Amino acid sequence: MEYVYAALILNETGAEINEENLTEVLESAGADVEESRVKALVAALEDVDINEAVEQAAAVPAAGGAAGGAAAGGEAEEADEGGEDEAEEAEAEEEDEDEDEGDGGEGLGQLFG
Repeated sequence: MEYVYAALILNETGAEINEENLTEVLESAGADVEESRVKALVAALEDVDINEAVEQAAAVPAAGGAAGGAAAGGEAEEADEGGEDEAEEAEAEEEDEDEDEGDGGEGLGQLFG
């Protein structure tokens, strides 16, 4: 997450978002810098208008419960268009995940004896 924050700081100050500047901001903040992550972020942001992306993110209304998870995953527009079916599917998936977490590794015990 600190990599994204560093990119936002560079954007806000008008500095170019490149590997050198991003690394400098991260090191100044005391973060352990991974060169591969810096390169990946710079490449991912190459054709992105960060100001526009921030405005769009701010315009999306906050949703509660399971719908909030769908919105965070970039599916907010689909949830609005698809109605309640997708929200119900997201809730069902979360319930399935909760049930899986309660197994306590019993399945592994059966698999490996």
